[in-house]
Amino acid sequence: MSEKGKVVVGLSGGVDSSVAAKLLLDQGYEVIGAFMLNWDDERYLKTNEMHWIKDSEDARKVAEQLGIPFYIFDFRKKYFQRVIDYMFREYERGHTPNPDILCNREVKFDLFWEEAKKYGADYVATGHYARKDSIIKDGRTIYRLLAGKDPKKDQSYFLCQLNQEQLKHALFPVGELHKTQVREIAARSGLITAEKKDSQGLCFVGKVNLPDFLRQQLAPKEGDIVYIPRSFYDRIKRPDTFPDERARLEFLAEKYTYSPEDGRVVGKHQGAHYFTIGQRKGLHIGGFKQRTFVIGTDTRTNTVYIGEHYTHPGLYRQALKIPLEDVHWIREDLQLEPGEKMNVKVRIRHQQPLQDAKLHQFDDVLFIEFAKPQQGVAQGQFASWYVDDELLGSAVIN
Repeated sequence: MSEKGKVVVGLSGGVDSSVAAKLLLDQGYEVIGAFMLNWDDERYLKTNEMHWIKDSEDARKVAEQLGIPFYIFDFRKKYFQRVIDYMFREYERGHTPNPDILCNREVKFDLFWEEAKKYGADYVATGHYARKDSIIKDGRTIYRLLAGKDPKKDQSYFLCQLNQEQLKHALFPVGELHKTQVREIAARSGLITAEKKDSQGLCFVGKVNLPDFLRQQLAPKEGDIVYIPRSFYDRIKRPDTFPDERARLEFLAEKYTYSPEDGRVVGKHQGAHYFTIGQRKGLHIGGFKQRTFVIGTDTRTNTVYIGEHYTHPGLYRQALKIPLEDVHWIREDLQLEPGEKMNVKVRIRHQQPLQDAKLHQFDDVLFIEFAKPQQGVAQGQFASWYVDDELLGSAVIN
């Protein structure tokens, strides 16, 4: 038994997890490789890029090259229950979920950890470009989730729903490296994945045709596409003063609500739940000088609302109002008390540049106020907040 302990590495068949396993071996850990079989339905793929059979074989070959045991963990049923079912429910509500974040919280650092413990594991490891360290505070160990060193590959956002217990047992061996360094290590080590392209698309699924995928559960239904002119917003008057801070934030966080009477019908669609805020492809609308964007959807009336040009006011949000049950603190020790504020950097989608913002905590809600209005904020996505390079917490956007 290694003094460093035993770690089960999630070998995906890609270069990042392959190098993660190699680095852990070099650091003196006892390493086991495991491939997570979560999805094997290829009906809705745009290409044949899922390749789970090829990926699992590549993972097995890497394990053989490294001389470590290899297993396949079959999570297909639970993956569908925890991730795919969640996706369908969210889209049905007119939200835009992030399955990768759910996949990490529910599968890679929950189901995977539970299975790894059966093999005597002390840790699980992945090929995420993120870092972890720990501090001692008030006599107890607190784990910190940090951005990856490579700013172009940083994947900390995808881990924004992890908790202290999950971080305790997690290792991110490539987080200190840049992608070019990872490929160099793979090439030097002769790993078969050294030149393999990165996977894309839904977590463990691949590049899917999303409308076809959603039609499994959400039947097509024709509805109107309604154009909202800029003059709609002239009716919304900002008060000169507010009675208190809460009232000001409530005003800033108020979502625009539209009705067909606010604009004119310019086309048809096959289901409001197939569209998301900020989307410009798939509308098939002509007759506009500038590009049109989705600025709102109503799954109850099956209506899609659009605006013209990326400067359209309906594309922007100044603040977000988050119920407490949708707020998650990785750093529970830094959780705000009612009346407290915190200056942070916020990200509302993967690889978005961090945005200046302020958190305002109240008894029942958390407000996120942005220094500049944010474009394309979609319900169901996650907002994550950082101080320096540490990710402190996240929340579901509603």
